[in-house]
Amino acid sequence: MNIIVCLKQVPATTQVRIDPQTNNLIREGIESIINPYDTYALEEGVRLRERFGGKVTAVSMGPPQAESALREAISLGADEAVLLCDRAFAGSDTLATAYTLARAMNKLGDYDLIICGRQTLDGDTGQVGPELSQMLDVPCVAYVSQIEDVADGALRARRMVEDGYEVIESPLPAVITVVKEISTPRLPSLRGIARSKSAAIPVWGAGDLALEPEKTGLAGSPTRVINVYSPQRTCQGEILEGDPAEQVECLIGRLKDAGLI
Repeated sequence: MNIIVCLKQVPATTQVRIDPQTNNLIREGIESIINPYDTYALEEGVRLRERFGGKVTAVSMGPPQAESALREAISLGADEAVLLCDRAFAGSDTLATAYTLARAMNKLGDYDLIICGRQTLDGDTGQVGPELSQMLDVPCVAYVSQIEDVADGALRARRMVEDGYEVIESPLPAVITVVKEISTPRLPSLRGIARSKSAAIPVWGAGDLALEPEKTGLAGSPTRVINVYSPQRTCQGEILEGDPAEQVECLIGRLKDAGLI
């Protein structure tokens, strides 16, 4: 069973700074980690390989430093890794990101299952997985909390819904997005750490993927961040005078003046 796990490197803090010129995150000087939901995706990929055989390939689209996330993925059990890195990818929204990832999946070729985390800490949209499945023309099952079985070219999974769970059966290949209930990520082994240090991680750019320039980076991003700001927080209190009955009457009057009652 050939499994591809999509990983993203994200800031290890919620106290991020925004470049006022580009409205992009300022990543310099900030520690980065594998997106937490993606660690669950990787763990499930490794568990499926242990159950059914095959291999796990970790794929990440990002700057050169994202290689460290892929080496960590290898230390955690991934067999191979590929970094998608090119200045042409800068500024990609979810659609342009999914397009680039889809081309990478096509280049990798024979795959049975693509696993993504539910969402990322920085973008927080949860859109890349479903968009990727659409571009690859394969089924998508989102919010997967348990993979019950894989047999006869199909996957049976339990997914979270608003009022509980539902069981979905999907033909393979497919894309799934997973939630943290699916597993508990393991710690890296000494053998895995040693293997991650010597592993060769190919870097694919726009030319390697034969991308159409108008579909990647800012040019291929129909959504743009126009402005990012922190709302001003103001508060003002007032102590109402008089006995309780007078205070209640005054409060009701204030609420009526404000149109709240």
